Amino acid sequence: MTSSTTFKPGVKDVASFLSEYSVMLFGSGATCIRMEKNMHRIARSQGMEAEFSILPRHIHLTVGDGSDTVTSVVAIRDMPISFAKIALLSKLSWQMADCRYDFRQAVKVLAKIGSTPGTPPWRLLLLVSLANASFCRLFGGDAMAMAVVFVATFAGFLVKQVLTDRHVDFRLTAVACSFISAVIASSDALFSLGATPEIAVGTSVLYLVPGIPFINSFCDMIDRHYLCSFGRMMNAVVISCCLSLGLCAGMLLMNLGMF
Repeated sequence: MTSSTTFKPGVKDVASFLSEYSVMLFGSGATCIRMEKNMHRIARSQGMEAEFSILPRHIHLTVGDGSDTVTSVVAIRDMPISFAKIALLSKLSWQMADCRYDFRQAVKVLAKIGSTPGTPPWRLLLLVSLANASFCRLFGGDAMAMAVVFVATFAGFLVKQVLTDRHVDFRLTAVACSFISAVIASSDALFSLGATPEIAVGTSVLYLVPGIPFINSFCDMIDRHYLCSFGRMMNAVVISCCLSLGLCAGMLLMNLGMF
């Protein structure tokens, strides 16, 4: 690979690169400590220092080389969680630190990572449905409950994909998907299909639980990124409330007792 001394970027170039890098890393589900380490590593590979703070809707980034300083504010974008992209972005930071890429090559690699397609929707739909049916089994559901949960998850997640593609508000999406899944899962109780209908209904909406935001919020709190931790926690709480609302509405519609 070409040495990193081939092209010496300016402070503005590095700030622009790190702005896009930080948005991509944050949107993919990285914790603040990972972002901090990766961005410092990249900035130091170019002979600079970088500091950032994550606001509820923006990332505030400052890059300097001792003689010049550039501050950039970039909007946070909604992106699907992708551990594969987090791994690729982390690998890029090490490759820049080890001088395996010069700055221009790194820009091309970053653009390539950003355009990398995710898991095909049909495959994701099938895997999520199977995973939620497995959760049903872990909680003690019988074979019929698992089958009902699979169908309920398949329908709900399909609606989630459609609404997300149409940029419907994520709160309305959570309510609609949990309502649909709960209504379908209620068939296990209404038609006496199996011996564990309550488990089928209870696990039918688990695919909507924002586990990663909850975990990341606690990690950010431990690392003293309190503002980002609070923002992630509030988003996770709102989604949890929305899915609970949809679940209760579905159970009420199907005349199932909640207590």
